[in-house]
Amino acid sequence: MYFFGGVALLFIVAPVLNMFFSTELKGIFDAARDTQVKSSISLTLGVSLVATIICAVFAVPLAYIIARKTFRFKNILLGIVNIPIIIPHSAAGIALLGLVSRDTMVGQLAGKIGLSFVDSPLGIGVAMAYVSLPFLILSAISGFSEVPERLEQAAQNLGASKTKVFFRISLPLAKKSVFTGMVLMFSRGISEFGAVIMLAYYPTITPILIYDRFTSFGLAYAKPVAAIFIVICLVVFLFFYLLTNRKSK
Repeated sequence: MYFFGGVALLFIVAPVLNMFFSTELKGIFDAARDTQVKSSISLTLGVSLVATIICAVFAVPLAYIIARKTFRFKNILLGIVNIPIIIPHSAAGIALLGLVSRDTMVGQLAGKIGLSFVDSPLGIGVAMAYVSLPFLILSAISGFSEVPERLEQAAQNLGASKTKVFFRISLPLAKKSVFTGMVLMFSRGISEFGAVIMLAYYPTITPILIYDRFTSFGLAYAKPVAAIFIVICLVVFLFFYLLTNRKSK
């Protein structure tokens, strides 16, 4: 049993370790000083964070409704929530582009107020949010499902409104799962490639920059950027992981 578990773990760790050991330190330091690399990392982290926070405003109430309400097409709704996970992300990018490109109704309405989804941070955020939103919703559903309904019913019997019950009881008790879902959504967003490249090749996020350097200059030029980005992703994820455990305590 330990052998098979070790093989699975090795499969995950080996490619990452091999990349670090086979990448020269000089290349990593040069990439760390590269203005394009630094701006792409800032853009990637910033857009994913903003997209996660905005989506949480809408996704958390939806998760609560799914967790608490019983209705006829609930399973179909859950299936719809999982669509971005199921379909290829390049296909998701094409679908989004067909909805928000400049010659569509949505794109034209956005253009009238000075916004554009194509080749813009807004488009990057939409692509990231689309493919990663299910992780937040599903985690929040799990958290709300574990909140005892009797506590909510007791608060309502004492005169509290449903909105007050949600913010004072349901959400605080499910906050760990909600926060975990936000971390998963953020993490999935910063790693997205397929949907983003279809909608917004520029400005360049780090996953696209890695691909661009690989296709233009080869593996040796792509590995330092990939190594730096992996380290940053691990540090960010570790920070949120420790923060989540601290909140739970």
